[in-house]
Amino acid sequence: QVQVVESGGGLVQAGGSLRLSCAASGRFFRINAMGWYRQSPGNQRELVATITSGGGTNYADSVKGRFIISRDNAKNTVYLQMNSLKPEDTAVYYCNANYDITSYRTNNAGWGQGTQVTVSS
Repeated sequence: QVQVVESGGGLVQAGGSLRLSCAASGRFFRINAMGWYRQSPGNQRELVATITSGGGTNYADSVKGRFIISRDNAKNTVYLQMNSLKPEDTAVYYCNANYDITSYRTNNAGWGQGTQVTVSS
């Protein structure tokens, strides 16, 4: 069982910054890719950014140049630095951690409970 816990959400004015953190813990052999997704009312959950264990990153076009994803493999933690925030960034942000329980590659998906980010205009 892997637990994924986010922190760092809140209320910020447009143009401001927030940093989200997410830690994976529990019994696993390896953490693979980690990432952030978001969901706003009436919309489907969408990808924000992902990062591989080797540091390769991928971003949604809507956040490129404003958000930075990073990770600390020793701490099984992923971060999302969000700059120049816009009201349309308002959503619940979910952390995803893909993991293997043994050396056999299964890439199970673990999800956090979500953290609210609200950007006021």
